[in-house]
Amino acid sequence: MNEIADLDARFVDSAPAPRNAPVGQATMVEQARAIAEVRAAVMIAMERPRDPSAAITEMRQVCSIMALAERAFFRVRRGAENVNGESIHLARELARCWGNIDYGVKELSRDDMRGQSELLAFAWDLQTNARSEIVFIVPHERGSGAKRRALTGTQEIYENNASFAGRRLREAIFSVLPVWFKAEAAEICRNTLEKGGGKPLVQQIADLRDAFSRLGVTAEMLERKRSRKIGDFTPEDIGGLRVVYGSLKREETTLDDEFPAPASAPAPVDAFTAAADGGTATVIENAPAMAAG
Repeated sequence: MNEIADLDARFVDSAPAPRNAPVGQATMVEQARAIAEVRAAVMIAMERPRDPSAAITEMRQVCSIMALAERAFFRVRRGAENVNGESIHLARELARCWGNIDYGVKELSRDDMRGQSELLAFAWDLQTNARSEIVFIVPHERGSGAKRRALTGTQEIYENNASFAGRRLREAIFSVLPVWFKAEAAEICRNTLEKGGGKPLVQQIADLRDAFSRLGVTAEMLERKRSRKIGDFTPEDIGGLRVVYGSLKREETTLDDEFPAPASAPAPVDAFTAAADGGTATVIENAPAMAAG
């Protein structure tokens, strides 16, 4: 009871409100509701602390499910290289398994004149009081360079903000989760991708080949990607290509970035062409001698 009493004392607003800043009734109700929700969440976390062993068991179970493993990683293009990592989908699932974590994204302001929104991504471990907050600005535009265009529709702005917010929220959640918890989950998801849900390797290769063919990717392109014949693909090759396929479906990367066209080799030049271009004859060693006239 003493802990709960101390907790209630923390939520008492000891600072008087400014006299020249009247607060409406709706604002006061919303503030009281928010404080009550936070108080209730912290009290529940104190009364029902997480069971780490149960959290680990649940994490291992869900990461062994193919549906989660296929969305557990992302792959995006950053300049001249590809960036890989664990996705927001895995972060949310791990937060649920670990328990007693509050997370989310709030829009602090939207400036249509400047064409930008100010957002806040946060994650809070209610049990240990570990908290991570990230405030960031999202321009209301899409694309880069000459292809950049301004966003004016409400739905477009919302989707653009949600895309940026998902990346910041992912980092906020991972910052309050134990590092070993995230590392083991990622490893299990990779193993799940490589095993292909229990299917034989030959069937996994066939399914992956058919899936990529619907995106316009040929078997030769897959072979160049992994530097081996498709019949020699290993479970690691399958797992890596599954990540690429998922990122292509979610439009995190493009076909041109993942499967660039091979560099064309220069055409061979014979002696007669070189002589015609340079104005001088080229002697070919070991050429048969011509009979004298």
